[in-house]
Amino acid sequence: MKKTVALAIIAGGMVAAPAMAQDQNTAPGGLYVGVLAGYEGLNVESSDDSISADADSAVYGITAGYDLSLGSAFVGVEGELSKSGGSTEFPDSFAGARDGLDADGQYYIGARAGVALTPGIAAYGKVGYTALDTRAFTSAGSLSDLEENADGLRFGGGLQVQLPGPLEGRIEYRRSQYNNIADADFGDAKTDQIVAGVGLRF
Repeated sequence: MKKTVALAIIAGGMVAAPAMAQDQNTAPGGLYVGVLAGYEGLNVESSDDSISADADSAVYGITAGYDLSLGSAFVGVEGELSKSGGSTEFPDSFAGARDGLDADGQYYIGARAGVALTPGIAAYGKVGYTALDTRAFTSAGSLSDLEENADGLRFGGGLQVQLPGPLEGRIEYRRSQYNNIADADFGDAKTDQIVAGVGLRF
């Protein structure tokens, strides 16, 4: 009788162990690729801070990275390429007769770290290098377009949720700060983005 009870307890423990493991908060790990889309707000300021201009647009892109799971936490690296259509316009007399600035692609590579809040939901923060593809233009056509990549810093954070199978979703806010836009003709620029994405984890 005692042996039967002992065997029953051991068998019950073996069945319960996987269920207990599933209930634990485990951070995601491995390679992933994904797509994202959302809102971008662009702000450009003159080098003397006397004039600023704003623009709103959609942003969309692709992302890829790798996370190392540390139990309930994770650290990782991530890269992203995104496109947007923000275009700011200044008075005609501003910045050497250049009327405005178009923001096109953004490139990002950085690090992120997070923690599992519940089974399947994790919060994370991120920081890294970013570059903004810009075009300074004049509507009169008297000056040729001035195109360049401006270097900057991006930081932000978000939530990611495990979806069925290898899929996961995320929602994220991030700010990117760029200095000396268009050879300092325009001063500084920043973008604020709110994006949602779907990814595939391997």
